[in-house]
Amino acid sequence: MGHTGDYPSLPCRIEVTLTDVPASITDSGEEDAPPYLVPHSRENIRLLYRDQDLLIVDKPTLLLSVPGRHPLNHDCLLLRLSKRYPGVNAVHRLDLDTSGIMVVPRHRSALSSLARQFQDRLIEKTYVARVAGRVKDDWGVVDLPLTADWPNRPRQKVCHLTGKSAVTRWRVLSRTERSSLLELTPITGRSHQLRVHMNEIGHPILGCDFYAPEAALQAAPRLLLHATSLRFRHPRSGHVLSGYSPAPSTFAMDA
Repeated sequence: MGHTGDYPSLPCRIEVTLTDVPASITDSGEEDAPPYLVPHSRENIRLLYRDQDLLIVDKPTLLLSVPGRHPLNHDCLLLRLSKRYPGVNAVHRLDLDTSGIMVVPRHRSALSSLARQFQDRLIEKTYVARVAGRVKDDWGVVDLPLTADWPNRPRQKVCHLTGKSAVTRWRVLSRTERSSLLELTPITGRSHQLRVHMNEIGHPILGCDFYAPEAALQAAPRLLLHATSLRFRHPRSGHVLSGYSPAPSTFAMDA
């Protein structure tokens, strides 16, 4: 964890009791169940950095960033953190299946400052993804506008007529016979941007249940997309904070 402020780095696990699967999930009638019951991750949330204004954490896969609409889908990163750190709020999100680094403001002033930085695209984010196939070039840029695929929500699609600008930079970190490990840098922050863009260039992210063909979906035990780094200005001091979370071991493949 790199930082240039006066706050100590805290490389320890958050002491938050993991939320058990509510009993009502297993004994409720079918009429009470949500259209989709989110899996309840029992993985720990790792605390990478903490000060009076914000937290930097490592979200596990299969944990929502914010509560779902249905009461049975309320378990999420924000709810678990609030038990230890009251007042935390969400300034950005990672998809349910995506793991990795997130910044969580602890009060309204920090929320406002970080929200402006996200809006002005001043926060640098990088991801690591393992994609299907050997990517030929060493680097590239995908510039394809995206819009909601309304009949198939929450899927997104490329649309040059009504889509919003979406740009992703990528570079190859390593290759195997059947897959490639990429570093992805989203210039914009559209929903499912990285998943759609990688699929559009013929290299879907392994384990992606929205866009990957069956072979690529079954090639991994989870979505192999992980947010590895964040870089932004501290809302109080103005100093630059840089956080890093390495990809899990499931991203390593020999074949």
